[in-house]
Amino acid sequence: MKHFIGIDLGGTFIKGGIVNENGEILICDKTPTQVERGAEGVAENIARLACDLLEREGLALSDIEGLGIGSPGMIDSARGNVIYANNLGWENFMIGEKLSSLLGGIPVKIGNDANVAALGEVKFGAARNYSSAIMITLGTGVGGGIVIDGKLVEGNLGAGAELGHTVIVHGGAQCSCGRRGCLEAYSSATALIRDTKRAMEAHPDSKMWEIGTLDAVNGKTVFDYAPVDVYAKEVLDSYIEHLACGLINYANIFRPEVILLGGGVCAQGDNLIKPLQAIMDKEIYAGDKGPRVPILIAELENSAGLLGAAALLM
Repeated sequence: MKHFIGIDLGGTFIKGGIVNENGEILICDKTPTQVERGAEGVAENIARLACDLLEREGLALSDIEGLGIGSPGMIDSARGNVIYANNLGWENFMIGEKLSSLLGGIPVKIGNDANVAALGEVKFGAARNYSSAIMITLGTGVGGGIVIDGKLVEGNLGAGAELGHTVIVHGGAQCSCGRRGCLEAYSSATALIRDTKRAMEAHPDSKMWEIGTLDAVNGKTVFDYAPVDVYAKEVLDSYIEHLACGLINYANIFRPEVILLGGGVCAQGDNLIKPLQAIMDKEIYAGDKGPRVPILIAELENSAGLLGAAALLM
């Protein structure tokens, strides 16, 4: 049985695990990232975590096929270089080379964290029965990953697959990237909460005020109140229509076998998926004359990045 180390690198914590070729996580743990130590210091923390996991599992570096990393930022996966990662404060850090030197020369591969999570879902999660999938994560922003024929599509220097930053409303709402009208500006959990608060402020008679204050608004508020409150329903309908617009664009470009949705908003299950699927089936190019693109909820949750990182070496 082959073994791999998967690392999910975040700005606050480094999560790591030892994974076998069947996608079973034998052991996992996390350690503080300590961004203040700089890139070299964070690499040392990753290496220390990897060695600790190996020791606890009774394995040596020679028993490992390699180490994979899912990292935020713009990643040159071919060279193992973090070109730019804002929340880590890194620029042009050859993390693959550094970690290999710290870990006895084992192979190290790296990818963007959203891309890696998508690979994890295709290899071991909700899309394991498909070879081509697109994954969208609805969180603070909108992340994306593209897997075609079992391989990540990363673009030039790994800078592609920024699906959250495709414009769906020309000249629309301001996006964090600097453009206007991006999918992220309408379909992130942040956008949903923003629009819910705006609706409540504009309509003092909304039943949504039963939650108390605007500070109590979260991503499920409109889902809870849409059946009984017209203003909540308007917000929810608008959210679903904008999200569907983006998903249909991706379906028309790539025609994947499946689209996966991840993130906290997906806890709403069929209340989110069913209306999205209805719009997709109606508006996708060629309609029912072409292959259907089902929309599914991702399964791996917090393990997607770790498993996807390990899958970079499989």
